[in-house]
Amino acid sequence: MSIADQVPTQSGFHAKSTGKEVLENIDLSGKTAIVTGGYSGLGLETVRALADKGVKVIVPVRSPEKAQAALAELAGDITTAPMDLADLASVRSFTDAMLDDLSALDLLINNAGIMACPEARVGPGWESQFGVNHMGHFALTTALMPLLTKAPGTRVVALSSTGHKISDILWDDVQYSDTAYDKWQAYGQAKTANALFANGLSRRLKPSGGLAFSVHPGGIFTPLQRHLPQEEMIALGWLDESGEPSELAKQGFKTPEQGCSTTLWAATSPKLEGKAGVYCEDADVAAPTDMDSPTARFFGVNAHACDDESAERLWDMSEKLLQDA
Repeated sequence: MSIADQVPTQSGFHAKSTGKEVLENIDLSGKTAIVTGGYSGLGLETVRALADKGVKVIVPVRSPEKAQAALAELAGDITTAPMDLADLASVRSFTDAMLDDLSALDLLINNAGIMACPEARVGPGWESQFGVNHMGHFALTTALMPLLTKAPGTRVVALSSTGHKISDILWDDVQYSDTAYDKWQAYGQAKTANALFANGLSRRLKPSGGLAFSVHPGGIFTPLQRHLPQEEMIALGWLDESGEPSELAKQGFKTPEQGCSTTLWAATSPKLEGKAGVYCEDADVAAPTDMDSPTARFFGVNAHACDDESAERLWDMSEKLLQDA
């Protein structure tokens, strides 16, 4: 795929559509899903919507107590299992358990992530945003491939972000070994990696009929902002001087119920058949970024996040990083 494949489908949904609305006419009975980060923010609403449609949902959890409290209000077949994306041994333990317990996996929603956090190292010394947002999910997904290739029509959804516009992959220094750390650039790199990962994965799922997509859920106030001080969110225009959501945020930001809609659309919509690897937003395929638009920062997808050659380069790099870990 390339930027030329980024053609909206006229899905009939919009920026404020909810996950429940997106799934209204979709039959998901008998399906099994794994949703990372499924016990807060967007992930919790994704789990709620899937479970309400009869999906067996498995939520990997880093904090069992927090997960139990958050998931207690939800109805349906929802189970948890320990996993920390920053800990490769933990990811391996989780995937080994899934390979033992499941015969196939219909949906994998790589929802969890961290944003604009202070510099930190995870795993064998990976920069934390790249390590958690991309490499943790890369390790998870590749280990689950035997299950993903057994389910007819399996779908994998990787949560990217309009943050991908901030930065391409820093090919010469992905881990900020020599480059001065910039938390937003590092976030942008990780979100570009999420989009390129879906691109590369789509080719590897094609022989078994599976599909992979990346999504921008929209601007939403969730625990993802936990590392941002209030003054920074005011400077970004998300909050007003009193610390309340700004007029910009009220108009443009989504609720978590609305924010999960693009994830669920990508996971289920028949309109995406034959469109493997595309980047989606507002419950549709995103158009290429209009660089002349005053809203170019917020809408559309940049070409560097849709490049097959970059996706394969990242895949090869990621496999080597895992082998060396």
